[in-house]
Amino acid sequence: MPEMSKSSRNVLFPGNQSQFAGDTLFERIARAVCEADCLPRKELYEAWESARRIRRRMRGGPVVELAAGHGLLAAILLLLDDSSQTAWCVDVKRPPSHARLMEVLASHWPRLRGRVRFREQRLEDAEIPPGSLLASVHACGLLTDQVLDLAIAGGHRVAVLPCCHDLRACDTGDLDGWMDGPLAIDATRAARLRAAGYQVYTSEIPKDITPKNRLLLGWIPEP
Repeated sequence: MPEMSKSSRNVLFPGNQSQFAGDTLFERIARAVCEADCLPRKELYEAWESARRIRRRMRGGPVVELAAGHGLLAAILLLLDDSSQTAWCVDVKRPPSHARLMEVLASHWPRLRGRVRFREQRLEDAEIPPGSLLASVHACGLLTDQVLDLAIAGGHRVAVLPCCHDLRACDTGDLDGWMDGPLAIDATRAARLRAAGYQVYTSEIPKDITPKNRLLLGWIPEP
């Protein structure tokens, strides 16, 4: 059977479970996503590859996934680090895929039940617990900057995988004379975190998942 594209927008369904036949955590999560029958293949890989890179650098504390959609990133962050007691998913509207996905995940990992909660809010109205880890995968355009706003305002740790760079609205830092516009925007975001006292770490998820693959992490170092 030919290998399926990781960037496919086709929804994973129970018939795809045989493609994830091993016993790694990723394969177990992937089979659960197939069982839920509501998420595109691309979004499984984006959430997984982002979450594991985030947890290499930042552990513990409440998780707040912003512009969360189905909330898979939040759930995986809890599975990778059980010392985070709760995760909040924040978005203006809770999609049907969230409840379905969380029910299936909790049937396989009962410790998740009741720990991933959804708030229908605008990002600027989000209630952020102290010591939180703010995370967002592909918050479009200025939404990524709103995530950074919330992080800087509260001194929270933050991880974003930006997309849909709006060259008219987002700050390029006047670097677009040297580099392409989207890269200039993300470089300016990294510089903004550093100016606010953050330690910055940059990484990428594989390009065969998405060309919008730059992962930006930031945290305030311990004194």
